[in-house]
Amino acid sequence: MKEVIKVLAEIVNSTHDLLIVIFNNLGFQLTDKALHFWIIGFIGIITYFIVYACFKILEKLKWSTTFFSFIYTFTIMLVLVFAIEIQQAITNRGNMEFADAVIGLWGFLVFFIVYALIAIIVYLIIHYVKKRKKTFF
Repeated sequence: MKEVIKVLAEIVNSTHDLLIVIFNNLGFQLTDKALHFWIIGFIGIITYFIVYACFKILEKLKWSTTFFSFIYTFTIMLVLVFAIEIQQAITNRGNMEFADAVIGLWGFLVFFIVYALIAIIVYLIIHYVKKRKKTFF
């Protein structure tokens, strides 16, 4: 995983340097902070529009709160597992491996699937009992 982070960091650094050169050649004398302002702002607003469109579709579904909760929790888990792996690299406690992050996320997914199956079974039982009471009385 250290190698992956190093490669990604090199890509980001190279892109950063290239953008500074491009903007300088276009006559814009951007500082590092100004570049971050514009690029992160642009990436953020594009991401917002994509997420907004997806969430508008999701809100029409019956269990939209469940979907939103899952997406939010999964996002937090992504940040958490990578923060733990980066912390291990910084402190040299444990091995920083991409596989550790992936297996941690699989743990969350398995637990969530078990929860979802139990919730669906309980929902179906309650739905069946309510339907049966209506036809019985």
